[in-house]
Amino acid sequence: MPEPEPGTLAAAELALADDALVLSQRLGEWAGHAPVLEEEVALANIALDLLGQARTLYSGLGDEDALAFLREERAFRNCQLVEQPNGDFAATIVRQLFFSTYQELLYGQLTTHPLATKAVREVAYHRDHAEHWTLRLGDGTTESHDRTQRAVDGLWRHTGELFQPLPGLDVDWSALRADWDTRVADVLTRATLRVPEGAQGHGWKAGGGRQGLHTESFGRLLAEMQHLHRSHPGATW
Repeated sequence: MPEPEPGTLAAAELALADDALVLSQRLGEWAGHAPVLEEEVALANIALDLLGQARTLYSGLGDEDALAFLREERAFRNCQLVEQPNGDFAATIVRQLFFSTYQELLYGQLTTHPLATKAVREVAYHRDHAEHWTLRLGDGTTESHDRTQRAVDGLWRHTGELFQPLPGLDVDWSALRADWDTRVADVLTRATLRVPEGAQGHGWKAGGGRQGLHTESFGRLLAEMQHLHRSHPGATW
């Protein structure tokens, strides 16, 4: 399937769809492994919301199955944050806090996009869920605090890529970044967690996902996600 022309709305929508699909797949890996039954349901529901967002965007671009299951690794335009391994529960929650805060602010600006009205309500819940758990873990036991701080420190380098402008979207990226900084710092402070040094400039930035450059773990995620479709091409159920 031909890739959308760079700099177009279609290219931006592909990146947003890839973000949602890949994080949905990551959260789905918690099925049967979440620490409590309530979280099993919560993470599955968030994963399904994200999958729905991806499908809505893909369907406007072409064959959603082909876009999800038949593209090679370098054709995916998701940011590297969403492909990071789940790690422990604290790492999953911090990744969700960073990304859902970004999504809520992004869709809050994209008021005229057909997906925005539904998505902004969904991601507000995703952000609230992640914020609740960040506060609970950060201000909990010494062990939960230390694990959550390690997650913040480890994932912070991947946040700068969120604010690379996606041409075609009517977004004030500077304002988006400033609002994200403020909101995330507020949650981390209330959770008795340290905001990493270089917060204003996000320090050293990992990145390249928007250009099709991904981390080692992404190849394994993609192989698992695409295996069934590629093994039985054209199958119907």
